[in-house]
Amino acid sequence: MSAGAGDAARAAMLLGRDGGRTMALGGMVLRDPELLDIALTAWRSAAGSDAPLVRVPRNVDLDRLAGGLDLAATLAAGRPVRHPGLIVSATGGLLVLAGADRLEPAIVGALAAAIDRGDCMVLAMVDDDAVVPAALAERLAFDLRAGTGDADVANVVAVDGAGDVDATGVCVIATALGVHSARAMRATLRTAVLLAATLGREAALRCAAQLVLAHRATQLPEAASPPPEREDAPDPQGGQADGAGALADRVLEAVAATLPADLDLAGHGAAHPSNGARGRGERRRSPRSGRAIGAQPGVPRGGLRLALVDTLRAAAPWQRLRGRSDARLRIARADLRVRRFENRAEATTIFAVDASGSSAVARLAEAKGAVELLLARAYVRRAEVALIAFRGECAELLLPPTRSLTRARRALAELPGGGGTPMAAGIGAAHAQAEAAAAHGRTPFVVVLSDGRANVALDGSRATAAADAEAAARAFGQTGIAAAFVDISARPRIDGERLAGWMRARYVALPRGDAQALHAAVRTG
Repeated sequence: MSAGAGDAARAAMLLGRDGGRTMALGGMVLRDPELLDIALTAWRSAAGSDAPLVRVPRNVDLDRLAGGLDLAATLAAGRPVRHPGLIVSATGGLLVLAGADRLEPAIVGALAAAIDRGDCMVLAMVDDDAVVPAALAERLAFDLRAGTGDADVANVVAVDGAGDVDATGVCVIATALGVHSARAMRATLRTAVLLAATLGREAALRCAAQLVLAHRATQLPEAASPPPEREDAPDPQGGQADGAGALADRVLEAVAATLPADLDLAGHGAAHPSNGARGRGERRRSPRSGRAIGAQPGVPRGGLRLALVDTLRAAAPWQRLRGRSDARLRIARADLRVRRFENRAEATTIFAVDASGSSAVARLAEAKGAVELLLARAYVRRAEVALIAFRGECAELLLPPTRSLTRARRALAELPGGGGTPMAAGIGAAHAQAEAAAAHGRTPFVVVLSDGRANVALDGSRATAAADAEAAARAFGQTGIAAAFVDISARPRIDGERLAGWMRARYVALPRGDAQALHAAVRTG
């Protein structure tokens, strides 16, 4: 979903109006830092000047967020003294946190629990293509990117409506968009009620669906079927009742106009749970280097670093029992804490491109463009790209893993095309290259571009082509390597989807793709 200053202001004002203990909206994800000031100003004007606004530092730990031992007060008093934490400080207000996609699971859990209790709302700042933790994404109603919104910033303060927005219509719209979350439906209904007094019933429902449901959509809507109604049901406006399905159809038409035609590329396609990080390096714990993520019990030796504050915090409550009455501390071995770090492994994206048949020229051109787009981001993502082409009777590694855009362009300049489809050889070559990348400590991600219709076996014959392709796909799937299968046929059939299932890969139908669409499928998958 695309949103600009107007949409950010509208969403923030809705958060400000959704006060009390319900806080059905939960908060928002903001993907453009330039919209932060606009959103906070709008939220403040709606929530009031006395509503707490608390900014959470990037390196916050669980004690600081949810409450824990106050080290300075404990040392001064000689007894344990606890501080309430940032969540309590933000009660009834807004927590603003940056880098929400890199939060520890324990911190995500604490934030989710605070939202569920109605303690506060959360405004999560992330990069445009970052993946928000599922527990937060489920609870935060809005997810706004940079763009050109059409909301009137000066006139978006809504008041509680008369409650005439039909919950049945919300459920019909959400189901048609493939959204089955009860929280999302509740947030949509609450948003529509808040907007109904100023926008009217249908416009409020349309705006609510665009703000809450559009970025969650997993399918393009079909015509909504109205639920059975009683013929004698009275119309609150004095006429024949407008069926929920009829209203839902009109709202869905408006929402569908804002959805991309290639909706699967938005990152909502079903992914097999075995697949890990896609197109980026996986997170790995490290005892010595990387981003600090807290402390754990341990002895600072062998390169491990002492976490001084955490050690003092662990020792402080026990000083009286250890016979200390002055300012000096007695540290026991059990009090020692060492730093924990996390870093990302470098990633290798491996393209396996079907270079056979009459569509080879167009598809190879798309692959070239996608490889160049990925390499343009390689220095930021610490990623490498490799390219395998399979045609005739074999598969060939045309571009070994590289970050060099010049080298890639030179290798991609004259890609061959035409011939049969040795699907088994292509999947096998991608499998071997992925395992080689993993053996060097990198995180492989495989993208197969093909229609899935194998006609050349591993021995060059045609009799066992399908069986060989199935065996290669199943062998790949057993490795757990993250992958995407992009079906490039003009009319996708079951062949590609079946291979994707055996590979345990995300399936993307891209009959009319281009380099940008292919790049989006890899980047967000």
